[in-house]
Amino acid sequence: MHRLNLWLRGHPWVVDLALIAALSGAPPMWLAGGWRVVVLAALLLPILFRRRYPVTAAAIVLGAAWLGYLLSPGPAMPMGYLALVVILYTLVMLGRRREASLMALASAGFFLTWTLTRYTEPDARVAGSGFLLLLVTAWLLGEFVRARQAYLAEVERRAALADSERQALARAAAADERTRIARELHDVLAHSVSVMVVNAEGAKLARHTDPEAVDRTLEIISRTGRSTLAELRRLLEVLHAQPVRRPQPTLADLEQLVTRAGLGRPPITLTVTGDGSGLPASAGLQIYRIVQEALTNVLKHAPVDATARVSVDYGMAARRRVVRVEVTNSGGGAAPPPGVLPSSRLGLAGMRERVAMFDGTLDAGPTAAGGYRLAATLRVDGDGCLFGGPAAGTNGAGADGAGDNGPGADAASDNGPGADAASGDAAEPAKMAP
Repeated sequence: MHRLNLWLRGHPWVVDLALIAALSGAPPMWLAGGWRVVVLAALLLPILFRRRYPVTAAAIVLGAAWLGYLLSPGPAMPMGYLALVVILYTLVMLGRRREASLMALASAGFFLTWTLTRYTEPDARVAGSGFLLLLVTAWLLGEFVRARQAYLAEVERRAALADSERQALARAAAADERTRIARELHDVLAHSVSVMVVNAEGAKLARHTDPEAVDRTLEIISRTGRSTLAELRRLLEVLHAQPVRRPQPTLADLEQLVTRAGLGRPPITLTVTGDGSGLPASAGLQIYRIVQEALTNVLKHAPVDATARVSVDYGMAARRRVVRVEVTNSGGGAAPPPGVLPSSRLGLAGMRERVAMFDGTLDAGPTAAGGYRLAATLRVDGDGCLFGGPAAGTNGAGADGAGDNGPGADAASDNGPGADAASGDAAEPAKMAP
């Protein structure tokens, strides 16, 4: 039935032809010949264009009806005159109430005139009442169909709007997921590849003086490569919507991260204050990634003999706590690492986004002793909820912005040595890391 309704809505002329056939009478008045054929054609043919030109159709049908009344001598009213009822229904259904009111008055006058002048009592009263009831029914039916069409149109509009909103939300969620995965890939690859490249360069320099060091370095590169592959597999599992078999890095992995970053150079000192077990997993992941990115910049830009220190203060174990992360390196006395590693220019920008998730701040810049310092603050409550307040920004000379001038900073406008300086203000090589 639903398919039939849809088909008829797409082919309204089928209904119009059925109405014309029904109102032609049995036998059809077309066979009568003479003026009756002209009147019948004027009454019924406007049904075919009543939807496109309703007022014109109403005028033609009314004129034909009164012409038929004047030319017909008998009391019998052919069924073709019920085209007045069809036109009245059409006007109401199309919302043309003013024209419909005039049509209703004119049709009622025609039917009453015909019945009172051609019919005898008591048939005149019964016939007149019947015709008036037909007009009222046509009006009510037109109002019902109009309201029904408006309701269906609103349902379709809301369904289309809801589908559009679902698609927009899906696109936004996909974009957010791509951004998150891109940030994770940057953190994993930038750190691990930096470790591998720095050690490979060191092994190349030591292959003639200390062959055993080359073996140790190759082992470091091998372990780092395997760890990186495992991280990449975990991220690819997310892309393929498969269950993640390996957990995300946690605060417990900080020591291993610092140890791996210190291989082949002066050991990096890790100082942890407080207990981080009460922090939400999301905060722990962001702390890990911030330290990872900071150490990556140390490996990429600091001299090989520069010392580095990582300090993590988890704050007081209360409902609301402030977590502070600080990574500093000294200037060192050797030359910068051989071969400048390319910068993605996403380092400080990514860290700024991470601290902004917890209404934090980021401060990065050179130290007075010729080194580099990066300090991040995250504000977290005991339930893992973010603090209210304005979005976090970055402060300091080395912040990721238009005014960044920290040496080696991993940002678009960094001017420091060893970084991709976008502004072109090159400085002499400095013994510090971004």
